[in-house]
Amino acid sequence: MADILPGYNIVTKLGDGARSAVYEVVHVATGKLYTLKRVTREAHEDDRFLQQAINEFTVSQRLNHPTLRKSLELFRTRRLLKLVQVRVLMEFVEGLSLDRRRPDRLDDLLRLFIQIAEGLGAMHQAGFLHTDIKPTNVIIGADGSVKIIDFGQSCPIGHRKPRIQGTPDYIAPEQVERRSLTQQTDVFNLGATLYWALTGQTFPTLITRHGRSRGTTASSTKPPPTPIDLDPTIPPALSRLVMACCAYDRAVRPRDMVEVSGRLSALLPAAQRHATQAAQENPELSAAADVSRATPAIPPTSDDSLDYSAISEIINPHHSTERRSGPETTP
Repeated sequence: MADILPGYNIVTKLGDGARSAVYEVVHVATGKLYTLKRVTREAHEDDRFLQQAINEFTVSQRLNHPTLRKSLELFRTRRLLKLVQVRVLMEFVEGLSLDRRRPDRLDDLLRLFIQIAEGLGAMHQAGFLHTDIKPTNVIIGADGSVKIIDFGQSCPIGHRKPRIQGTPDYIAPEQVERRSLTQQTDVFNLGATLYWALTGQTFPTLITRHGRSRGTTASSTKPPPTPIDLDPTIPPALSRLVMACCAYDRAVRPRDMVEVSGRLSALLPAAQRHATQAAQENPELSAAADVSRATPAIPPTSDDSLDYSAISEIINPHHSTERRSGPETTP
């Protein structure tokens, strides 16, 4: 498969998604590493996956922030004038996804989510939403740096999608109900991700991996357990922030990522003091501690995780090359 892209050789396959495969590739002339996503059309309904790959490239071209993965070039292949394959050459990201590298210390976790909030805030300033923040779409480097990936479901702020897009257990109510999407949609996705990172359990969203649930609907009579209910060591202010982010009513959620980042930052000094005190009291335990927790809630996946672009299909299943390097119109 050395001819997957002229001038590049495959180093290893990173994973598979819906009609897609992701590879680590090396540029033969320079030895530089890149990530290559290849999406192939096998049936008429696969057109949406091709469009998502094009959308990922298009949106990435308009973003400029160190936490947001860059897409560098787009290649399309047509047969008989029909688009049959899309390849996106992207920045190579060294690290593990959050579902495989969940920080054990609270101060490290807060630093991580502050970076995520800042990256999403940069997207919002550029006029776009991510709409699919989840543990598998956050890559953590060995140095604690963060990279947000997968802009295939991204859209302009205020957009109303024609179908349900998102990931069960992290999807916002307005995504399920196909209402207009705002910065607070990403706030919900981030809050649900933080809920899992703190507790190891997923938030009861309107659609879960097990199907539909009452979850966060306005008519819910039984509120979901708070993070502090599940782990009494979690600071009350952090537990309240997570539940505010995951509120059904957008008016209850933080208004934007600036507010989320600010509230997380305000909790960081106390978390640092607690971590320092714990290390002083138990130096041997601190030195031997693993950098990440066991995370049974989510099976390990590649950085190109499962595609839930058509939720109804998950809940009710039924039986020549062009090169572009400039921005295009977002689908």
